[in-house]
Amino acid sequence: MCAVRKSLEMGSVRMISRVNGKMVSWLAMFTALSAVGAAIKIPAVVGSVALDVFPSLLAAAILGSGAGAIVAAFGHLLSAVLGGFPLGPSHFFIAVEMAVLVWLFGILYKNGKKASAIVIFILGNAFVAPLPFIILVNKGFYLAIVPSLLIGSIINTAIAFVAIPRLSSLVTYGLGKREAKR
Repeated sequence: MCAVRKSLEMGSVRMISRVNGKMVSWLAMFTALSAVGAAIKIPAVVGSVALDVFPSLLAAAILGSGAGAIVAAFGHLLSAVLGGFPLGPSHFFIAVEMAVLVWLFGILYKNGKKASAIVIFILGNAFVAPLPFIILVNKGFYLAIVPSLLIGSIINTAIAFVAIPRLSSLVTYGLGKREAKR
């Protein structure tokens, strides 16, 4: 009886580690894609506005809002590093803001409120997230950064919105069938 219980416990541990290993692989892939997007900059006052968010939106819609939030935080930090960290330690605060916005996007998207998810993400990223910089820098900085953030948010969201249905079928069906054959 004790040996059976141990083997069952070991089996569940192996299953959990396999799932976690798969999730880590997906997170690494989406973070790498975010690094590629971080290299594609959108002209702005600050050099960290880039196409680094769409992989996190994909991850939030496909893998869950928590996974998307992790990819968003790392993706922004990669973008900031490639841009020379122009806002210094403020980029860590921005990474948290991005994680929260993508997490919210993932929750709304998974609940079937796709239009709300898109609108809230775009408005939140373009207008709400930079609000603390009115106090930290000045109002001129806020007014200068909003147009490029708006354009970047629209482009990132459009890419994600087009790619999500195509990639979700790959994740849901393609990988499940391959594992079933093993």
